[in-house]
This record gives sequence, C-alpha cells and structure tokens, in this order.
Amino acid sequence: MAVSPLPNVRTVLDYAVTEIPPEKIFLGLSNYGYDWPLPFVQGVTRAPSISNQRAIELAIEHDVAIQYDETAQAPFFHYTAADGTIHEVWFEDARSLSARLSLIAEYGFQGAGIWNLMRPFSQLWLVISSLYHIED
Repeated sequence: MAVSPLPNVRTVLDYAVTEIPPEKIFLGLSNYGYDWPLPFVQGVTRAPSISNQRAIELAIEHDVAIQYDETAQAPFFHYTAADGTIHEVWFEDARSLSARLSLIAEYGFQGAGIWNLMRPFSQLWLVISSLYHIED
C-alpha cells in the first residue's frame, strides 16, 4: 500500500478542516518509502522504511519498471530478492509529491512540513522550487 494514498489523505483533511481553521494547518509530507516482503500477513509482515532515492536505486538494481498508481497517486514496483522473496516497494516521487503539495492551495492551508529531511531527495526540492517562490 502507498505510504500516504491520496484518497486517505483527503479523508483526513476533509475531517481536519471541520475542526481546525485551514489557515492553521500544515500538511505533512512523507519523504520515505517502504519495502514490503510478500506475501503480506496482517500484524506479522514488517517492512523497513527506505529513502525515496534508495527505492529508485532498488528498481534500477533489479531492472524493474516503476509503475504509478493513479488512484493512490504513488509510485511502486515489484522485485525479487536474491533469496527468492518477492518485494513490493512504495515510495514518493515528483508526481506524488506534486499531488500532495497541490492540496495546500486547494484547502487553503498554511503550508507543509516534511518528514524526514535526513533523507535527501532532489525531486522533492525540484517540485517545491517549481511551485513556490523561495526567498533567502
């Protein structure tokens, strides 16, 4: 499953604006992904978090195509590990980040906060600089 599927995000935001004035809300953006071993077993399967850059590197290493879920507005791919385990990786990219950042203007929010800045991802900053005027 996507890290933050857009329909789920919208559900939370639709509720949030009934309780909090939109201009007091900062939208949280995820800056990471998950590498899920399959099959997924509820309450048992654990997925390590990975950086978005590492997700892209994994796709390249395993020579697999990155797909895009239009409903979730999130990229994902599958690969087979050396031990034969199939993995499903969900992460964020420029498209998914743009979709989430567009919610700020749509809902009239104050801005956004990013979790986790300790995982550098150039696509994030390219999207932000294309959408907003950044002053020194």
